[in-house]
Amino acid sequence: MKRFWDSAAHAAQPGGYGVQLDGRPVRLPSGTPLLVESLALARAIAAEWAAAGGAKGGEMSMENVPLTRLAGTAQERLAVNAAAQIEGLAKFAETDLLCYRAEDDKLAARQAAEWQPLLDWAALQLDAPLRVTVGLMPVPQPPEALAALHRVVAACNTLELAALGLLVPATGSLVLALAVLHGRLEGDAAHALSVLDEIFQEAFWGSDPASENKRARGAADVALAARLLALSREG
Repeated sequence: MKRFWDSAAHAAQPGGYGVQLDGRPVRLPSGTPLLVESLALARAIAAEWAAAGGAKGGEMSMENVPLTRLAGTAQERLAVNAAAQIEGLAKFAETDLLCYRAEDDKLAARQAAEWQPLLDWAALQLDAPLRVTVGLMPVPQPPEALAALHRVVAACNTLELAALGLLVPATGSLVLALAVLHGRLEGDAAHALSVLDEIFQEAFWGSDPASENKRARGAADVALAARLLALSREG
């Protein structure tokens, strides 16, 4: 769509902060004005709109305002009914990436060295000890551990759920995503751990553009989610 505004700025509103385009509020598809609790997040969203399209009359899309999309999802969808999001995210624990180790001894050793500390953290800090297996055949996880991780996800606020909605699919691991959420890992470190297998294999067989593009998209999603979390906590 074409940019129809000259200026974008954050503005204090009852209950938080909104973003205004030429003095008019940014509205969600339902017509409700966008509202966030964090001033830092509101400023960042306003900056997205200030840059989108370059200048009045320029072409822009919602891809240019990713924080807006996430905040809007949190406000309009997750605040109304987060049950499906919680269930979908928690289900990743049943087949968490970190629980599946390679048959190759060198790769398995690297996985154990870099992944096991995160599983140990989940066991100690989240009360969720998960089983590890070799190969790709599913390993049943302790019901108590799955229930504990479900409780952790269910306790998240809507912006955290929106961030997890990017982090979990991008990494293939609920444990890695929760490690970012709880400050155990930086986003880029979590993404690097999630592609450990790929990088190991590429050292022997080389890379291909499709894999590189997929990895870049995953890294971008993780970075966006981590940024949303950081901004939402700045106040």
